Amino acid sequence: MNYRSTRNSALKVTSAHAITKGLSDEGGLFVPESIPQFTKDELLAMCDKSYADRAYDIFSRLLTDFTPEEVRHCVDSAYNDKNFDTDNIAEISHLLTGTYVLELWHGPTCAFKDMALQILPYLLTTSAKKTVDGKEIAILVATSGDTGKAALEGFKDVDGTSITVFYPEDGVSRMQKRQMTTQEGKNVHVCAVKGNFDDCQNGVKAIFTDNAFADKLAQNNILLSSANSINWGRLAPQIVYYVSTYVELVKNKEVEFGEKINIVVPTGNFGNILAAYYAKLMGIPVNKLICASNSNNVLTDFINTGIYDRNRKFFTTVSPSMDILISSNLERLLYHLSGDNDAVINDWFGKLKTDGKYEISADVKAKVSELFYAGCCNDEDTKATIKDTFDKYSYLLDTHTAVAVKVYEDYRKNTGDETKTVIASTANPYKFSGAVYEAVGGVIDTDDEFEIIDRLEKQTNTKMPAPLAATKNKEVRFTGSVEKQEMPGVVLDFLKS
Repeated sequence: MNYRSTRNSALKVTSAHAITKGLSDEGGLFVPESIPQFTKDELLAMCDKSYADRAYDIFSRLLTDFTPEEVRHCVDSAYNDKNFDTDNIAEISHLLTGTYVLELWHGPTCAFKDMALQILPYLLTTSAKKTVDGKEIAILVATSGDTGKAALEGFKDVDGTSITVFYPEDGVSRMQKRQMTTQEGKNVHVCAVKGNFDDCQNGVKAIFTDNAFADKLAQNNILLSSANSINWGRLAPQIVYYVSTYVELVKNKEVEFGEKINIVVPTGNFGNILAAYYAKLMGIPVNKLICASNSNNVLTDFINTGIYDRNRKFFTTVSPSMDILISSNLERLLYHLSGDNDAVINDWFGKLKTDGKYEISADVKAKVSELFYAGCCNDEDTKATIKDTFDKYSYLLDTHTAVAVKVYEDYRKNTGDETKTVIASTANPYKFSGAVYEAVGGVIDTDDEFEIIDRLEKQTNTKMPAPLAATKNKEVRFTGSVEKQEMPGVVLDFLKS
């Protein structure tokens, strides 16, 4: 199994190279040159396996340059009861008959990014030994909130690595900021950027494609890599939980094998729903992939019109992890749907860079429309959905999962489709306690985050997860804030220290 660049199909590399490198030199994303498919018998055989064993089966197909022992080491090191508070790793809750909430937040940072970022350090260090043995890996991360903490936690004190995380100064929740700025570890650094997530992401991408910057690092035997979902090693583990969820539903007799399901994903950068698309290609029966956006509805408009236009007002919302106007992983989808046509990808994404917009061809638009449904939800409706869901089911949603629930409700009303549906729940509600507390009727008259949390616990009879509670008495280590053009200097200064 080799991997191509979306902007240079002639380039073929191993999975170890793709994971170590993160981003291709010309700015393209690595994708598998073919998608392995599981047979019915192979999927049914997964029913009685653990999450780690299911992950082993999937990674064995995607990472063919890893030995069986290496794959086993990676999955067993990541998916265990030390890292997750449930044996199942990903829990499935029922909202109503035929509607399932896939809880992806039982890891150490209480967000879905743990599902990938607990295994990425093992994938990356294994890959580096194969491709750049002896070099230190400097990991750069742009985060809209959850990736940063999950990456910091995953790479904390991992030998041969360092990690620098950039986040938008006013674009994350208080708890997300506290999780990052109190992060422990001798090889970690965190810095705020005066701008939004797209400024952070563009800044990181610019560093990756700066040859002079790479040369400076090479002189010190340092190689750049990424823990964002532009890195295949971050995206591939997300495929696992969609495959695992389907076979778990079959095992529990919630669906008959072969019965199609809908998958609803709240997403800004498109990686989480792209993983569901890959799961479909690998053999999971999927009816519709439902893309849920907040007021930054660039993906909704794109899926409905075929025009991607980031030239619009940017909204800071109560679902900050989705406050994104440039959805990086969309490039991978369009590469596949265009027939692996790197020329059109360079054309479209070149226009995105210069003009801020592009329009896909009619044939690709038809394929997108067949696969996806898209909708969006503003803050008012997000909070109303949290309250309504709690009142009906005594189930507390976070502000991102609530967007998905509202968009799914709209989808059912608009289409009449009663297909059984899995809704990806991407974070624990206590990561966004202020907005959630307001949603269930609370009044915020204090700046004390933990006072608000205490009130939310009492009002809902729920409990803040231990990893979030542990941040209360931690020292704030990182207070810096820079303009986006200063990001390269931040990285260099940290690596010199």
